[in-house]
Amino acid sequence: MKTLTLEIKDMHCSNCVMKLQALEDDLPGVDTVDASYRSQKMKVVYDEVVVTPESIMEAVQKLGYTPELIK
Repeated sequence: MKTLTLEIKDMHCSNCVMKLQALEDDLPGVDTVDASYRSQKMKVVYDEVVVTPESIMEAVQKLGYTPELIK
C-alpha cells in the first residue's frame, strides 16, 4: 500500500469531503480516503498494483475538483 497526498483548494465544505471520500467505494484499489476541507488536503491509501496516482487524480477531477500533488 502507498499513500498519496493531494491539495484540493476547491474543497470547501463537508459535502465536498463526503463526495471525495466516496472514492473508497467507487475506485478499485483505493483503501482509504481522509479528506479535510479545513486543510484542503486529501490523503489516499491505495494499492499501487491496482490503481495509479494519475487515475486517482483523474477520478478527483471527474468529481469537479482540482487536485495538486503534494511532494
